Amino acid sequence: MRNPQPLTRPRHSLRISSLRACLAAGALIAAAGGAHAQAFDAVRLFGVPAGAGEGLVGVAAISSPAYQGSDERRLRGYPILDYRWTNGWFVGTGNGAGYNFSRNPQWQYGARVTVDLGRKEHRSPALAGMGDVPVRPEIGGFLNYFINDRAFLTSSLRYGAGEDHDGAIVDLGAGYALPIATQWRAAFGVAASLVNGAYMRNYFGVSPAQSARTGYAVHEPGAGVRDVRATASITYYLTSEWSFTALAGVSQLQGDAKDSPITRERNGVNGVLAASYLF
Repeated sequence: MRNPQPLTRPRHSLRISSLRACLAAGALIAAAGGAHAQAFDAVRLFGVPAGAGEGLVGVAAISSPAYQGSDERRLRGYPILDYRWTNGWFVGTGNGAGYNFSRNPQWQYGARVTVDLGRKEHRSPALAGMGDVPVRPEIGGFLNYFINDRAFLTSSLRYGAGEDHDGAIVDLGAGYALPIATQWRAAFGVAASLVNGAYMRNYFGVSPAQSARTGYAVHEPGAGVRDVRATASITYYLTSEWSFTALAGVSQLQGDAKDSPITRERNGVNGVLAASYLF
């Protein structure tokens, strides 16, 4: 009698793990950041890639404030494209480009390159005379810890934002994912961003020259907490490859960012709808 062959779960089984379900939600958070200031706030690498690697491609429609601190809104479409290899390398619109040195699935740590997307003066009449904050490359690192198969902690450091390439951001977050039905997954997260004085001056400061052009009072902010955030998402898996996600996020500016003359609304709300394909 032949020995029975071991049963293996197909890669595309609908038995999607809770953490793997965070792939789409994590990409959406980063996409929403692309329209706002939370882009690349964490490295999100969930589950183990099948074969040599695994990717996610999709599109998101995002409603967000015109800029962080704005009381105006804008609606934009953004692409989602992320890929990671089993050897530790990853690249994409959600995570940037980098390398995960850890082979322990409970820990992730490494280095990466990202982009600070800057801010355009024409984005809002409230920014007229403030000038653009230029797009800048950033270098940094990350450290994630998976408490169990549902809960995780994230942290990252990015450096290089702003006019003089000296803005620094430390992002700290926590998330929780859980199944709510066979094809439905929910995810929740909280996060905070701490920035140095150079970053704060670029995005929330008003120099004497800017004050002369705009009429805003001079504002010289210092380092501190920029904002705190919370997100909730729900994902429906039509198949193990195709998923549809809705995400809502709220943020609240803190300290000198809240007190900036260009801050018209301390509380911000993001809404995201997206379709994505896992390959």
